[in-house]
Parts: sequence; structure tokens; C-alpha cells
Amino acid sequence: MKSFLVDQDGYYGEFGGAYVPEILHKCVEELKNTYLEVLESEEFKKEFDQLLRDYVGRPSPLYPARRLSEKYGCKLYLKREDLNHTGAHKINNTIGQILLARRMGKKRIIAETGAGQHGVATATVCALMNMECIVYMGKTDVERQHINVEKMKMLGATVIPVTSGNMTLKDATNEAIRDWCCHPSDTYYIIGSTVGPHPYPDMVARLQSVISKEIKKQLLEKEGRDHPDYLIACVGGGSNAAGTIYHFINDERINIVLAEAGGKGIETGMTAATIQLGKMGIIHGARTYVIQDEDGQIEEPYSISAGLDYPGIGPIHANLAAQKRATVLAVNDDEAIEAAYELTKLEGIIPALESAHALGALKKMKFKADDIVVLTVSGRGDKDVETYLAFND
Repeated sequence: MKSFLVDQDGYYGEFGGAYVPEILHKCVEELKNTYLEVLESEEFKKEFDQLLRDYVGRPSPLYPARRLSEKYGCKLYLKREDLNHTGAHKINNTIGQILLARRMGKKRIIAETGAGQHGVATATVCALMNMECIVYMGKTDVERQHINVEKMKMLGATVIPVTSGNMTLKDATNEAIRDWCCHPSDTYYIIGSTVGPHPYPDMVARLQSVISKEIKKQLLEKEGRDHPDYLIACVGGGSNAAGTIYHFINDERINIVLAEAGGKGIETGMTAATIQLGKMGIIHGARTYVIQDEDGQIEEPYSISAGLDYPGIGPIHANLAAQKRATVLAVNDDEAIEAAYELTKLEGIIPALESAHALGALKKMKFKADDIVVLTVSGRGDKDVETYLAFND
């Protein structure tokens, strides 16, 4: 039986691994030797499930989108991660990782953030667990996600604007890794997506897999079968997508559709469509597709969405694309904005710009009337209202 999940060496096919500086080798090894034992322990599961239920508000609804279904000629369900506490799927992962950090005796938490959703989710769980929190955020993102920055500060986090590179997610991640190198013993780095050195991609996917676990159960109640025909999610680093597909990944009856950020078009150079354009490389400790020039220098990605603005892709998704297990569609800025307004007007749900890319994939698909399609709305759109308005001016 072919598996698309991680192997014992930390690889998905030829993607993944742990390429870290010597100084971090011990930290990453310690994490690798601890995470499964903790995540699979009854005590952890009990505490994690209780917090997901009573603090996050899970399970998140699987909503039958009647008007969108009519428009696209299928049975479309929306997995409402936007209804979680803090407004996105990010909290599922930060709660799991902070419980792990506490069990490992770490006192200081660092994180990187792009759109600020992971930063807010990390600051939230640090407040909950009374831990010091430092969030690295590109200066460009600090400006375009001002409300999230203020939320992080209210929650007691220190937000450090990063002024290297084009001052977005990649640069914030570089700084967080630099910090970790300087404080390896007492610091735990909560990575927000299925990126970074092994075991992070697998750990984040496992913590987010609560999404697909719920989809199975909810579909059984609503449709009398526990699997859809299509799963659709947006990918930047790829954690909401990994969570959406986790329990379905080896079941080839199910079509997996990943929507990445086309920006102003993949031929323009203003894009974050890593799977379409990337070449094999190493970024932030993992071997995966990376947008790079002829000399192997990482190119600056672009997307209207701060959360998809990343020049790499999680190794789990790179492998799905390489093995043709997933269909990958590039959705441009204008297509995402149009899809967001469509969801707002047809279903009364304002999605995050990231999620709008998944919605933008619908127009590029052909469904049969009885196809069951589950699309993950990874976050809510309050943080993006200014961008929506500016784009339509």
C-alpha cells in the first residue's frame, strides 16, 4: 500500500528531511525523539481534545453551501475553520505545540507570522499557559496586518518587525531561526505551517488532522458516507490543507485540489505559485520546491494574501504534486477577490484572503451533480477587509 505520509526518516518521497545548522541539531533531535511519544499519550490527547472543545470551539461546522452548490453544480460543503477562536485553523496547531513545549520544560516561545493569524494564535496560547512569547513579523506584514499586531501586543507578546529581504514571511522565518540558534536550550519554536525541518511538517499535519477527522464523521451524518469526492484547500506553507486531507491522503477515490497563490499571474514574476514554478531546493530546513533564480537564489514571492506569500511549500504537498496525487491550481489575486465577494454575497460569509484562493479554484473545476465537495474556509476575513476595499477602489 502506497503511503503519502511521512516515512521514518522524515521524508515524503524525496521531499522533507532536516537540514539545520549544527547548533540546532540537538534541539531538532530532541523534538524528533519526543513529539510522537507525547502526541500519542493518553494524557496529551485528553488535554488537547478538551482545549479544542472548550476553548477553540470545535468541532467546527461542516456547512452545506446551498447557493454555491447550485452555482457550481455539485454538493458543496464548507469546513468552517473561520469559526474557531482567533478566526482561523492556526489555533489547532499552537495549542498542541504549546502543550508539547510545556512537557519539554521550555519557558520561552518564539514564532514567525505572515498574515498575523499564527502570531495571534501563538500569543493566545502563551497567554493561556503563562509563557513568554516573541513573534517575528516582516515589516511589510506589520503594516498590512496592523490589527493582528495590536492583538498580539494585547495578548502580551513582543512583536519584532523584520527589515531584511522584502520584509515578509520568509524573512520573519529566517529571524525566528536565528533567534532559536542563539537560545537553543530554553526556547521552543512554534512553526505555523507544514514547513521547516522534520519533525515539524509531520507534527503540524497531525495536530491539524482534527479537521479531516471531523469531516469524516460529519459527512457520515450528513451523507451516509465518510468520504467526499473532492477536497479543496489553499496552500502557502500548507497546514490547513494538510489537516483537511490527512485522513484521506492514501484513499485514491478522493480528488485532492490545492490552490496556490498565483499573484498577478505565474508568468509575471509577481507570484507565489511555488508548485508551478519551483525547483528542488532547501528552504528553512527542508528539501522541497522553492521559487529560485538560475543561481539558486530564492526569489521574493508575491501574493495579495500575506499568509500565502511564501517561496517554498510544505514537503507533504510537494510530494503530492510530484506523484500526481493532487491537482494544483494557481489562483490569481483578482480571481481570489472575486471568489471572496461571491461567497460573501451568496452565503453571507466573509472569508480570509487565503481561503478565497481555495474558493477561486471552483471556477476552474467541472463537477457532476452528485459530487460531494468539501472546501476548507481556513480563516475569516476581518483582517483583510482593508485589502478587499482597496482592491476594488
